[in-house]
Amino acid sequence: MKEFAFKLNGAEYKCAVEEIEAGKTKVTVNGKVYEVETEAAAPAAKPAAKPAPVAPKAASAPAAAPKAEAKANSQEPTANGQQVKSPLPGSVIKVLVSEGQAVKKGDTLLTLESMKMENAIMAEADGTVKQIAVTPGQNVMQDDLLIVLG
Repeated sequence: MKEFAFKLNGAEYKCAVEEIEAGKTKVTVNGKVYEVETEAAAPAAKPAAKPAPVAPKAASAPAAAPKAEAKANSQEPTANGQQVKSPLPGSVIKVLVSEGQAVKKGDTLLTLESMKMENAIMAEADGTVKQIAVTPGQNVMQDDLLIVLG
């Protein structure tokens, strides 16, 4: 038997569910007993097979390909250093580094909340934090500058 307590439109309910036999269940709600018929749950779908990896393109790829790849990584090297940009819109939860701090590849620089999930934004290369362009609580859009590494 499983017991539940819940509120529905401000009213509190206590519920107990007990399976009598296949297809029939006894449900008690606030002391009143109901006998209900239930359907068997559909079997869970098998996960789809992963697509086969695509072979890398030949070296004769157009010159624009490296820029597109850099944008996908959201960290672009510039004359002033490597720009760490927001990979998605969200809100800065906390900045874990300070200007002048040395960081290694894989270190978490800041935490970004997007769609109720926390995302760790990590350094993709060793470097030193040259500039922090955001503050905790600040909302950012995709591709907004977060941090510059030197």
